[in-house]
Amino acid sequence: MTRREQVAFLIGTLLAEMPEYRQQAAAFPADDAAQRRLLRSLMNLRPPMPLDPGFLEVQDALLSAEREERGVVDGAALMPTAADPRLVLWQGDITRLRADAIVDADNAALLGCFAPCHGCIDNAIHSAAGLQLRDECAAIMGAQGHPEPAGRAKLTRGYNLPARYVLHTVGPIVGRWVTWKDRRELAACYRACLELAAEHGLRSVAFCCIATGEFRFPNREAAEIAVRTVRDFLDRQAASIERVIFNVFKDLDKDLYHINRQ
Repeated sequence: MTRREQVAFLIGTLLAEMPEYRQQAAAFPADDAAQRRLLRSLMNLRPPMPLDPGFLEVQDALLSAEREERGVVDGAALMPTAADPRLVLWQGDITRLRADAIVDADNAALLGCFAPCHGCIDNAIHSAAGLQLRDECAAIMGAQGHPEPAGRAKLTRGYNLPARYVLHTVGPIVGRWVTWKDRRELAACYRACLELAAEHGLRSVAFCCIATGEFRFPNREAAEIAVRTVRDFLDRQAASIERVIFNVFKDLDKDLYHINRQ
């Protein structure tokens, strides 16, 4: 199949499953970029349900080719800070990063973002990993039987991501001001992810800036908590983890982590 044929096949399959979106889909332009955006939108909207092997074969071929075109960044080759060789700061798209695990900042449902092409990291990770990730998350949450509390962590496969695994954690939602409970829960997110990674013998973990987006945790204080908590864990635990990557996207966060790594 050509790229255009792959996209058309995947869109057709999803619309057969979700015919309620046919009218909206018909309004999309026919050019390749618009049709790829339509495909991502439909993937974002699709609820967890059985996945056809034929669909997955084409989806995985498309996503793996796109992964290679974006370029995979080897986390092991990134330059650590002189202040602490265990810590790395990297600015870029976390879905390009090869590490044992990357961290996804989730909501309490732990199923990924259902808003079509939303700009959050949860949407980006699920869109690059493929529909299998939502299915695995749904199985975990079905077995758990209740929403995911803040400050815990779950582990899934990475599927079409360069990372082997995804660590899912729910950060605190900040109200009018940051409370002691918010600070405690944010630190718990970092500890829980590291504990779970160590439990599975993982050597490298890449953290996003947990809770600083839609959940409104102030960036400066979040960076301070992140660096302090990770350093404390690495100092106290005889664990497998050798490298922690702080992944940032905004220049603001890059500057804040530079400050806190001194």
